[in-house]
Amino acid sequence: MSNEQHGADAVEPDHNSTEDQTTIEGADATAATSGIIETAGAHAPVLDEATPDITDEGAQTDLSRKTFADFGVEPEICEALDAKGITHPFPIQALTLPVALEGQDIIGQAKTGTGKTLGFGIPLLMDTLGPGEEGWDEDPASGSPQALVILPTRELAKQVAEELSTAAAKRTVRIVQVYGGRAYEPQIEDLERGAEVVVGTPGRLIDLMERGVLDLAHVTTVVLDEADEMLDLGFLPDVEKILARTRADRHTMLFSATMPGAVVALARRYMTRPTHIRAQDPGDEGMTVQTVQQVVYRTHSMNKVEVVSRILQAEGRGRTIIFARTKRTAARVADDLRARGFATAALHGDLGQGAREQALRAFRHNKVDVLVATDVAARGIDVDDVTHVINYQCPEDEKIYVHRIGRTGRAGNSGTAVTFVDWDDVPRWRIIAKALGLPIEEPVETYHTSKHLFSDLSIPEKVTGRLPRHKRILEGLDAEEIEDLGETGRHGRKQSGRKGGRSERGRGRGGRDAKRGERSRRSADGEAKPRRKRTRKRTRGGRPIDRTVGE
Repeated sequence: MSNEQHGADAVEPDHNSTEDQTTIEGADATAATSGIIETAGAHAPVLDEATPDITDEGAQTDLSRKTFADFGVEPEICEALDAKGITHPFPIQALTLPVALEGQDIIGQAKTGTGKTLGFGIPLLMDTLGPGEEGWDEDPASGSPQALVILPTRELAKQVAEELSTAAAKRTVRIVQVYGGRAYEPQIEDLERGAEVVVGTPGRLIDLMERGVLDLAHVTTVVLDEADEMLDLGFLPDVEKILARTRADRHTMLFSATMPGAVVALARRYMTRPTHIRAQDPGDEGMTVQTVQQVVYRTHSMNKVEVVSRILQAEGRGRTIIFARTKRTAARVADDLRARGFATAALHGDLGQGAREQALRAFRHNKVDVLVATDVAARGIDVDDVTHVINYQCPEDEKIYVHRIGRTGRAGNSGTAVTFVDWDDVPRWRIIAKALGLPIEEPVETYHTSKHLFSDLSIPEKVTGRLPRHKRILEGLDAEEIEDLGETGRHGRKQSGRKGGRSERGRGRGGRDAKRGERSRRSADGEAKPRRKRTRKRTRGGRPIDRTVGE
């Protein structure tokens, strides 16, 4: 059994006896006074990135005064957004909309949570026809996917699909989510009913393509969101395979928080004279590094859970995310903390989609206040009031480190990030510290009895390795029900309420029923819907694109 395996399971809370404390305190002989990092001279990771064509730096126009209608967004979308209290575009939206609505390819650089979904979502919807809308019957793409959004994780796909549905609430456009962790049958049924917009993860998209149920031959708009994360997760070959199935003259929009070389190469290969837009302060990450209280400890694997259990009882501790390197470690640590009385949920790739969403809902609804997650699973978590982040193991590099600690200290709130460094990981930590301008290269050796642990993090002196029963006030994970997401493939699940369906069609890849255009689109009372004139903006070099090309 490895130290890591032994550590999470074998260290029991009975280490609070005087004898045990004396023994471990004797091991804590480094006599360092604190693990708090001085961040005054810290800076963001230095990245070798391309210079953007358009930025929001030094903008003379007050974007907060502009509405979506000012940018030429159609009334139906404006009304739908206004109903949700969304009237003024965020900077990334204000910069993106004028370019995207002209059909130009875009490389958008913005962090998660800056509102970029509507930046690409509005042009995507305005270039898509739904059932009953003017030109539907005449469009060869009617009933087939016209737009595709590719994302790296299930959670992000679900989030983006919901935002697009909000914007399209006054339209008939059908948006379908496809991602792993669910049975194929419900997703196949949704596609066969008809889908104008498909939002999904690369693996499931390819699976459905190979089954012959997802035809991308008519897709005229493609969005690659969180491209750098897709690169990190090894999805680049899958993305290229998907893009090869779409039209050559498609409108392509790529969004990424950073622009590593591989992402730039992808853009150059699959985009036509893209405009590079950056709507983020280059100092944002540097500010994160400077404003979040950072603490680093060299800890023994057998004592980590004991240390964590004390940190979770710090004064003012609210929602907390603990990052683990592996799925197995995340599950084990979550179980151990739950046994000690903490309201804890695990989030990792071995969980089904229903269980993952249950954990996220419980965390957002404050039924659990400790989320133990792997990096992959945690991508897409957008919770503003996280007070503590704990790196159970040292992050792989400085970019991951900054990404993790950026989950706390949001929206003007204070935050604390604690990093555990094993003896073997000290060289890795030194590289991270040097890259970020952090002065601590030798983390202080720390145990659950170390005095500086309590003083650094405002932990009451009398706490033990278990949460007292009178403080166990949260409902816990079981209080949040698991939704039936059709993971079993049952047909009796709740339907989305979309009416109408497809006529039988050919199953060959790229083949569609030639009679699709003959189908009438009618309202619920059987009367034909009035059609309206829609102008689908698609240009290259200022000239309209011939829609028959490649059909």
